[in-house]
Amino acid sequence: MSVLVGSKSRGKSVVLHVISITVAAFIVVPILFGVLGGFKTNGQLSSNPIGLPKPWIFGNYTEILTSENFWIPLRNSLIMGLGTVVVVVGAGAGAAYVFARFAFRGREFFFTIFAIGLMFPFAVAILPLFILLRQMDLLDNPLGVILPQAAFGLPITIIVLRSFFRQIPVEVEEAATIDGCSAWGFFWRILLPMARSAIATVSVLAIVASWNNFFLPLVVFTDQKWRTLPMGVQQFQSQYSTDVAKVLAYVVIAMVPALIFYAFAERQLIGGLTASDSSKG
Repeated sequence: MSVLVGSKSRGKSVVLHVISITVAAFIVVPILFGVLGGFKTNGQLSSNPIGLPKPWIFGNYTEILTSENFWIPLRNSLIMGLGTVVVVVGAGAGAAYVFARFAFRGREFFFTIFAIGLMFPFAVAILPLFILLRQMDLLDNPLGVILPQAAFGLPITIIVLRSFFRQIPVEVEEAATIDGCSAWGFFWRILLPMARSAIATVSVLAIVASWNNFFLPLVVFTDQKWRTLPMGVQQFQSQYSTDVAKVLAYVVIAMVPALIFYAFAERQLIGGLTASDSSKG
């Protein structure tokens, strides 16, 4: 019986490994093709698309790294991402604190309204959002991107932070109150420091969503000085449509900041999600 169970577990392990390797191949192979393609000429891409560059052409990467066509969109993406994080974490933490630590009539109803926001597709709101931003004179303004991104990021932020705040024992709050700490003082001095991992999680989710957002900046910005990195990729591809090697180099370089950020934030992201899941249990 134990031999049969062991063979089944080994069979499942083999299947999982095969699936993992297959998924990894679908992710890694295109990235590797792009990285190597950036070191080639268009002639090499045509004659030897999957082989190593021969010779290695570094000019594609160096030309992009010394061009404003990369650094200006990168700066703008950083502004949009950091601005979104500040707004969504500030507003979301306050709302999550109220929903988690205060009892009032209609609390669960209003929380459900925020949760429904997760199912609201962004594309449906783009037309009324454009009209609203035009009336508020926020077109060609970074706030025209930051505020809507923060609004659409609030539901997941409130859900994650509320779950974390609710697991803080009531005794901690009572002790703080006895020591003369107000509700605001408890939130600012005790609750937020204890929720660092959860705050890091929602910050990562917000900045990644902002970094990958293409549709909203495309609608809001007509001035090219505010183009973000996804818009920069699209514009560069249109400008150098015949130079495939240079386009591949631009796409690869555009991926690097996000990969570096995720490498540093991965532990906080996983830790925050794990803490949120444990609090639900």
